[in-house]
Amino acid sequence: MAKENFNIVSLANNDACFDLQFRKDTRHERTNSPTYYRWKTQFIITLPKKDIKILEKAKKEICCGQVCISKDQARLSVQKISDISEKIVPFFRKNKLSDNKKKDFELWAKAVEIIERNRGKALASWKKSELCALIEIHKSSSKYKNNPRQPKWLEMAKTLTKRN
Repeated sequence: MAKENFNIVSLANNDACFDLQFRKDTRHERTNSPTYYRWKTQFIITLPKKDIKILEKAKKEICCGQVCISKDQARLSVQKISDISEKIVPFFRKNKLSDNKKKDFELWAKAVEIIERNRGKALASWKKSELCALIEIHKSSSKYKNNPRQPKWLEMAKTLTKRN
């Protein structure tokens, strides 16, 4: 079993992403298509399509997530905040990552704690300090990413911190 844990940690060190996003969702099926903003975390491992069995083993080991194929890539994705906070974060606290991946994980784990603490609450009712902390974590973690993306909706997140 220790060898499997080591393999998942190796996979995570090489091919995983601890993702934190501020998202805009539009509910097209509802009258006037209301728009909602939210913070979202996910844990992702991507490999070539031919290595899908490795991701299926990883999914079985961590007991959560979905494995899918998109184009030539296989992907293990854990998006449920309860799975992330109850399974992924404890797993990587117990099974240490290395160098920049560890730093990225620690920032992400702080974001997970904030999002989990506020689960089910409207963004407008979150503490301003927690919204600011998520924005700072998002900025700080980009230096640990191989290909950091420009955030689309982060300016909207910043406007939430300017309220009284």
